[in-house]
Amino acid sequence: MNHLGLNRRQLLQQFGGGLGLVGAASALAPQALAAPGATEIRGPHFTPRAKRVIHLFMNGGPFQADLFDPKPLLEKYAGQKPPGADLTTERPTGGLLPSPFKFRPCGESGVPVSELLPKLSGHIDDICVLRSLHADNPNHGPALLQMNNGTILPTRPTMGAWFLYGLGTENENLPGYIVLCPGRPVRFSILWNSAFLPSEYQGTYINHSKIDPQTMVPNLRNDRWDRAAQRRQLDLLEQLNAVHRETRPGDSALDARTEAMETAFRMQFQASDAFDLARETKHTREAYGEGHFANGCLLARRLVERGVRFVQVYYGNGQPWDTHSNHNEQTKKLCGDIDQPIAALLGDLKQRGLLEDTLVVWGGEFGRTPTSEGGDGRDHNHHGFSMWMAGGGVKGGMTYGETDDFGFKAMVDKMHVHDLHATILHLLGLDHEQLTFRHAGRDFRLTDVYGRVVQDILS
Repeated sequence: MNHLGLNRRQLLQQFGGGLGLVGAASALAPQALAAPGATEIRGPHFTPRAKRVIHLFMNGGPFQADLFDPKPLLEKYAGQKPPGADLTTERPTGGLLPSPFKFRPCGESGVPVSELLPKLSGHIDDICVLRSLHADNPNHGPALLQMNNGTILPTRPTMGAWFLYGLGTENENLPGYIVLCPGRPVRFSILWNSAFLPSEYQGTYINHSKIDPQTMVPNLRNDRWDRAAQRRQLDLLEQLNAVHRETRPGDSALDARTEAMETAFRMQFQASDAFDLARETKHTREAYGEGHFANGCLLARRLVERGVRFVQVYYGNGQPWDTHSNHNEQTKKLCGDIDQPIAALLGDLKQRGLLEDTLVVWGGEFGRTPTSEGGDGRDHNHHGFSMWMAGGGVKGGMTYGETDDFGFKAMVDKMHVHDLHATILHLLGLDHEQLTFRHAGRDFRLTDVYGRVVQDILS
């Protein structure tokens, strides 16, 4: 019996045929916002500089010396393998392979940027280039996990889940953590899971290959039931679930699934607007360009301005930056695809006053070798690679850290992935040592037991 004095059979009879499928709920992953009974959201530990994060993920690993870390000595020692260019990577490599792409100082800061990124170079005064990243593993699987969840283990929450756990969301009608990745990347889904955190903090995957909201979010509209009828369905379901929950106290998965229905119901009316790129002006659409990555960058702006806490935009499904052969030609195409959309995103955020409290992070899971693989390719390189951040309390128009003369290994002001995560959390007002969750007898955190905040890049 429930608080109405009715059992389940009587409830169904009371509401007649009203118990139909809520359309949007069938499409929403079991991610939800602040579910009943979930761990209390704490809020920032101190005043944040950033309220939200856009992560532009170049899965596969770009070569740092093609884009943001020029190495002229590669030309001088081409084909050779001097000390420092003989580090172990995933596969055997040969001698040094110069980058054919030219650099020039850009902006008032004079930071060198490759000719491959002519539009993005116009925003370098808002960008902090991190030249001394390093990670622990040269294999895609472990490296993807470490960049996303701080370890090489698949059983830890990803950073978006940690952000949402620590801060909550600003819009109860949309998920707080959204992943834009084209196609159906089933094997990638581990990269946006919540692991042992309550399941309402996992990422909501959206296939943004098409610009129609109905395609991106299947079953977004319920053509059978109007809003009032669906509200009655959900009220009934909540009563039934309340009865069920009485026998399963503390079941966060059940709580999250229940709240996912509510989130899906609200998404029918908010998501049709948020994911509809046709609502943008022709001028704005043309500024971002065409293609799935351009759509993703524009969607990211639309989502963060509506209060979504964390948006990841994946370039492609798989590892498109994994250039083991035909590296130079592939890199030209890849940069041609990302240059205009990222430049438009930074300009759009700045023009709308959003860049100052939106942190944009760009990079892959590692870099690539300055030595050649098979004559025209480059292998994975976790010893030293480049990323960049913009907005959200980061100094623009600067570089941080250095690699060796060939761009193989981080040497000066080395920045581990743990340091990157600690710094991002700091910008969000979160102390990485205090943002913890008790599980299996110990307190876990995104940075494990490591990490330092890189103060030199903070504005």
